[in-house]
Amino acid sequence: MQPNWVNVYSADQMYKVLLIKEVLSENDIESFIINKRDSIYSFGDIELYVKPEDVIKSLFVIKKSEV
Repeated sequence: MQPNWVNVYSADQMYKVLLIKEVLSENDIESFIINKRDSIYSFGDIELYVKPEDVIKSLFVIKKSEV
C-alpha cells in the first residue's frame, strides 16, 4: 500500500466490503482491504482503499451500486 491511498468505503461486516471490492474490480479499479475490526470484542470497521486518482470514479461506482 502506498501512503496516499484513500479510504472510500467502510463497513462492520466483511461481506459488504467484499461485494464493493468486486464491483470496483469489475470497473477496473484496484483496491485493497484493511480489517480494523476486533475479533474478540466485535467493534471497529473493515476499510476499502483505492488510489487517489480513482477516488471520484470509485465513489460514483459505490453510490450507483448501493441504490
